[in-house]
Amino acid sequence: MTSQDLYLIRDFVPDFDAIAAEFAERSRQLSAKSKLIADIRYGVPGREVLDVILPDNLKVGAPLHVFVHGGYWRSGEKENYRLIATPVFAAGGIAAIVEYDLMPGQRLGVLVDQVRRSILWLQKHAAGFGADPHKITVSGHSAGAHLASFLAARAPGEAERASLPALQEMLLVSGIYDLSGIPDSFLREEVQMTSAEAAAWSPLTATQLPSPRRTIAFGAEETSPFQEQALALSMKLATNNSPAQLLSVPGLNHMSVVLDLADPFGHLGGRVVDMISRC
Repeated sequence: MTSQDLYLIRDFVPDFDAIAAEFAERSRQLSAKSKLIADIRYGVPGREVLDVILPDNLKVGAPLHVFVHGGYWRSGEKENYRLIATPVFAAGGIAAIVEYDLMPGQRLGVLVDQVRRSILWLQKHAAGFGADPHKITVSGHSAGAHLASFLAARAPGEAERASLPALQEMLLVSGIYDLSGIPDSFLREEVQMTSAEAAAWSPLTATQLPSPRRTIAFGAEETSPFQEQALALSMKLATNNSPAQLLSVPGLNHMSVVLDLADPFGHLGGRVVDMISRC
């Protein structure tokens, strides 16, 4: 009898496609009624772009919240995650959704570098669209949480002087922090991640920096790797004297956490509101 692949989310979320369609539809509706600056280029290659979404009641010097989408490093489009701007607007902030290249066309280290550079670009140019470069918070989901974690971490062997942005807080949702199981998972052909690559870019083996404050969140209905790795990362941060909180959200799975994140009154959307309000 073949054991289930605990990373194959479709096997554990019966309404996977319906929820994904809801992401896209809510994002389309928000895009239609918001002031959207799409496909701003932060680098040269094709997917090195980001969107900035402005609230109706924009005040100069507003906080900036940046979201990094998931998709197991091999899929995902920023256009389908603009719904995350909803709690950002509720807190009086500006939202940015970043894009990055996909595996296996690019290697994992390139994706980490792209996400870092996208936030550095936003920090440098924030004032140009009314944001305060000193009031930046970040959230990420799934592979996006993995990539975002390296905004405050350095992989083994990385140069100590690698440029990292200055952030106020991060909310990492349903992330993968130990990549050792990915090369032999259902993603074997889709991602082509090597064991060496998994070891080099696992947040649990990286040097975690003491700031910013992190919330490590997951849905209580998620499979065991997501729950166990969230706990392990929170414990690693605790031993490093890094301010972090572990948050298990009742009744949510790996997909429904995104809908909760997009709700200003949800467990996770409320956290986004609180993070921005503290800036």
